[in-house]
Amino acid sequence: MFTSASNFSDNVDAVFLYITILSLIVLIGITIAMVYFVIRYSRKRNPVPTHVEENLTLEILWTGIPLVLFISMFYFGWVGYTDMRAIPADAMQIKVTAKMWQWSFEYPNGLKTDTLYVPVSKAVRIELRSTDVTHAFFIPAFRIKKDVYTNKTNDVWFQSEKIGRYDIACAEYCGLQHSAMYSAVHIMKQKDFEQWFTNASAKAGLKPLVVAQVKN
Repeated sequence: MFTSASNFSDNVDAVFLYITILSLIVLIGITIAMVYFVIRYSRKRNPVPTHVEENLTLEILWTGIPLVLFISMFYFGWVGYTDMRAIPADAMQIKVTAKMWQWSFEYPNGLKTDTLYVPVSKAVRIELRSTDVTHAFFIPAFRIKKDVYTNKTNDVWFQSEKIGRYDIACAEYCGLQHSAMYSAVHIMKQKDFEQWFTNASAKAGLKPLVVAQVKN
């Protein structure tokens, strides 16, 4: 956690931490109340059952407080979700095809690779398709995951400011070798990416189209 590997990492980690802390507070509160009532109203201390009248204030509190807390969880989750769906118009377009049990990445000029290479500080839109069963495109360090279907095209996007290598996994059980369905995304300096893209395109007999430029 708290790696800031992509533009979504910090927000997802913050929401996760927020929900975890609220859950712990609720758990501790309920546990304390339960222990108190077990002791306070035990048969030994209270041999004759006590009739408790309704208390409107308490009923409002124990209904209103959890409602506000859960709505706040929904709100922060919704804000994060809308950010994940707001794909920049100038995002670099890459098609990803999933099949048992590998990933294939296709760049705008037709270059296909089994590993994803993208420049740093550039928004990247991933267009997802499957040729067989349901898969799930998952980059743990970026906090993004999207299901991949045979009869539907899904998309997801990210932008990373940290140069490095990050795992890509399938997060949906897709057969006997599901656990081996791994690849990686390499975040590169713009100049290094352009050099790699030019060389890889030349080896494949393709023109090295300009597919990404980082805004100044």
